Amino acid sequence: MDNKLKIQIWSDVMCPFCYIGKRKFEEALSQFENKDAVTIEWKSFQLDPTSNPKSGDNTIDHLAKKYNRDRDWSVAMHDSVTQQAKAVGLDYHFENVILANSLNAHRLSHLAKKYDFGDAFEELLFKAYFTQGKDVNDLATLTNLGLEVGLKKEEIDNVLNSNLYTSEVIQDQDEAQAIGVTGVPFFVFDNKYAVSGAQHPETFLKTLEKAWEDGNFNSKIILQNTTNADSCGIDGCK
Repeated sequence: MDNKLKIQIWSDVMCPFCYIGKRKFEEALSQFENKDAVTIEWKSFQLDPTSNPKSGDNTIDHLAKKYNRDRDWSVAMHDSVTQQAKAVGLDYHFENVILANSLNAHRLSHLAKKYDFGDAFEELLFKAYFTQGKDVNDLATLTNLGLEVGLKKEEIDNVLNSNLYTSEVIQDQDEAQAIGVTGVPFFVFDNKYAVSGAQHPETFLKTLEKAWEDGNFNSKIILQNTTNADSCGIDGCK
């Protein structure tokens, strides 16, 4: 039996449920008897690869326009997500969120993953975007986040001033499409079981336990929960 249980997480920093899902998964992992034998790999998924937001655009007006609804409706939707985030200890400030294309953040996350900083870097990205109101497509911001997680400036500059890791981002997204991922967060447990969305910690814990019991395998992914709630797809968040 392979005593390392690998969890792959497809996510986008722009997805509010991805950060919430991260916290719920972490709660489950803290209760998992074999948590020290779990490895986590973050995978890239861009909700809107073609986005090119203008200065001054904000997520509240953007959502209202996207669904042809008034601003009050969008405010209510964001307030609901903010409360869900608060329930897991997160402090969202959608009024300060700066819309941005996430490609550069994903590319730098692949460099972080190279040095086993992937999980820590995702945490910094989420916090920067949803809590601190930072532009996660700004090169200076990304550089500072990279340095904070332990990356070397020379390597950060090399990534951000080139197309390095673009192919890896595309490969992650192609892989997601191949296994039927339509929204994030999407968690795959040892390439067999999957959980879609920011599910209850109990769902994650049960899946961890089942994957561990099954041991080493490579088979078709079996979705453990078919709901599309509490996730984000190319058509928006549910």
